[in-house]
Amino acid sequence: MPTGSEPRDFAWVIQDRLATSSRVGGQGIQHRRVRREQEISWLVEAGFTTVVSLLPGNQNVRSYERAGIEVHLAPVDSDHEEAAVEHAFEILAKALEDPDCKVLVHRDFVDDTVGGILAGFVVFAGLVDDPRVAAMVIQEIIGRPLGPSARALIPAAGV
Repeated sequence: MPTGSEPRDFAWVIQDRLATSSRVGGQGIQHRRVRREQEISWLVEAGFTTVVSLLPGNQNVRSYERAGIEVHLAPVDSDHEEAAVEHAFEILAKALEDPDCKVLVHRDFVDDTVGGILAGFVVFAGLVDDPRVAAMVIQEIIGRPLGPSARALIPAAGV
């Protein structure tokens, strides 16, 4: 069992392979260096090898790299541009090609963008055929409903 502090809103999407949480250390004025260090320590001890940040900036990149965690930036803003969403799916797929990789996906909060990206990814990767089922599964995992903006990020099956 890892020491340190589990990141806020942490949840496994694919057990021991793909997880999500709120931004490590908190966001904006709520960000705390000590909490960030505790949460990164927890990630390292839990075996995470990769972080995929959906944030528009490079928050925490140096801290992750110092801890030996690979970082991929895949910013998806509130406009949810199709190219950015596709890029996020491709980064997740590439990272998960390595069977020993554990990936954490985050934004400031586990919001509709994160939920939509996760639901979209499980369809994109062929793990779930029906976009409606993907939405229901991710809602259950993250403990919140997905709104219309999240559902718009889920590709049709077979894409």
